[in-house]
Amino acid sequence: MEYTGYLASILIGIALGLIGGGGSILTIPILVYLFQVNPKLATTYSLFIVGFTASIGALRHYRMGNIKLKSAMLFAIPSLVTIIFVRKIVLPIIPETIINTNGFILTKDIFIMAFFAILMIAASYSMIKKGKEVVINIASNPTKVIIIGALVGIITGFLGAGGGFLIIPALLFFTGINMKQAVGTSLLIIAFNSLFGFLGDVVNGVAIDYTFLLTIAAFASIGIFIGTMLSKKIDGAKLKPAFGWFVLVMGIYIIAKELFLK
Repeated sequence: MEYTGYLASILIGIALGLIGGGGSILTIPILVYLFQVNPKLATTYSLFIVGFTASIGALRHYRMGNIKLKSAMLFAIPSLVTIIFVRKIVLPIIPETIINTNGFILTKDIFIMAFFAILMIAASYSMIKKGKEVVINIASNPTKVIIIGALVGIITGFLGAGGGFLIIPALLFFTGINMKQAVGTSLLIIAFNSLFGFLGDVVNGVAIDYTFLLTIAAFASIGIFIGTMLSKKIDGAKLKPAFGWFVLVMGIYIIAKELFLK
């Protein structure tokens, strides 16, 4: 299973490199099901793996001129605030057993995975659906961008997910930048959010297996190089529906496994 997990980790980087998101959606299931990492710890590991990988991708996109710093900062600053709040205040107060009644037990770990699966299904819909994009200038909508940034921070803090599936549409709709610029800018935001979130966990005393973590990050980094190179030849927007169907199937599988197949 571990060898499969290492190979699957390459897909994390490929997804990030091609469409500027989706890597974190793969990271949690890979860590939990292929490496048997505790879901709570998996959110911490995911922050580093996704953040490290996204930072490499962001650097490559910066060299290609695909990053808009103003848009990135409008997202990143409110995101960081909500990440810190969720991981330092909210997560620690959630009890290990949330519900235990009439033979039904909902633990913190099951809740995290089920919530993550619901998020995956919602994300898959946004990737699969086709609709006319409405581009709005950022100068008249900074508040909306900030609000979405804070929302992404909540998701990143709670689930260790970078939130690229929310960042990409928001950048396209509210900033007027093109798809390749949205991918590059999304990677910078994800790297900023995720790495600071991970640093917060380290400060809070979470025990980290750095050898394991760096190994997974190395495989994901191979994927980001592959994904970035492919992004020069393949339109990431065309790949989103196919990736969306894959995410949908995985989300349904996780819900079934966590709630009905145990």
